[in-house]
Amino acid sequence: MMETRLRLTKTHASEKLLSTDMPFIEIFRHGTTVLEYYKPIGVDLQERHFRDELYFVVSGSGYFVNGSSRHKFESGEVLFVSANTEHHFEAFTPDFAT
Repeated sequence: MMETRLRLTKTHASEKLLSTDMPFIEIFRHGTTVLEYYKPIGVDLQERHFRDELYFVVSGSGYFVNGSSRHKFESGEVLFVSANTEHHFEAFTPDFAT
């Protein structure tokens, strides 16, 4: 059986994102696990999600609002959001991607 190599890199995700007019793209799915690449332009318009989420910040910095808290974030940071919690990124740098 031939093994298929997944390209789960920032470069591959960035290139794939260029094929859509959305600020995110799904780059991997297996069962209930979904990995998306998200790069909003100027403003983050996310709404609550029905499942817990992890954000791995691959580039940029700014502020992350998670429920009633707001704190700085930077590249390399991992952020957690519980299901059904209001959250969004704000005042982020133009190179921000997660």
